[in-house]
Amino acid sequence: MNPDSTGRATKLAEESDIEGLVICPPFPFLKVAGKVIKKAELGAQDLFWEEEGPYTGEVSGAQLKDLGVEYVIIGHSERRKLGETDEMAAKKIVAAVKTGLTPILCVGESKKERASGKTKEVLEKEVRIDLSLVASGYTLNPIIIAYEPIWAIGTGVPDKPENTVEMAKFIKKTLLASGYTLNPIIIYGGSVNSKNAKDFLKHKEIEGALVGGASLDAEEIKKIVEISKKYA
Repeated sequence: MNPDSTGRATKLAEESDIEGLVICPPFPFLKVAGKVIKKAELGAQDLFWEEEGPYTGEVSGAQLKDLGVEYVIIGHSERRKLGETDEMAAKKIVAAVKTGLTPILCVGESKKERASGKTKEVLEKEVRIDLSLVASGYTLNPIIIAYEPIWAIGTGVPDKPENTVEMAKFIKKTLLASGYTLNPIIIYGGSVNSKNAKDFLKHKEIEGALVGGASLDAEEIKKIVEISKKYA
């Protein structure tokens, strides 16, 4: 829920208007952000799985498209922490695909799951269930999968790049084993900033970053984008 005003959201969008960047502001600021960006693309932080109806407080894919949104984050760990399940994420993936939105699916393990050696088990479960309602031959849209270990989000302690590379390979292997022909873009999220971005983006298996707190600083975003261009 940042920033806290239309003025700040507009200023941040203007300062972060860079080609190759997807800006995902809170719902109230989608319209103003969409008006000021010319090079970046617009994304949303969530959507509901129904097309229309009596669902107070929810936002449909069609409503997002009407505002110029092209991407949507699904299954973010902060949403899952509030009760979002893999089954709910699966329905949201379908809604995004039907509407022509590119899903940014978030998957990742907790600190406890990591410590007990269940990282791959968790990722396999989330990937399989979250994509279970999409036909295995799905090739209509690209899909982005963000590996965001829950324990790294907002802690200032990112994952080790070598582990993220391994998880990226594992996610693609899981998709192939499940019969999916799509080739997702794998990105990393979890305490990403300009100081550590290079460590991740220099690996060809990591094709981008899902930036959290650092995204509220336009200068940080510019630095991260410049780093990403070197390894594109």
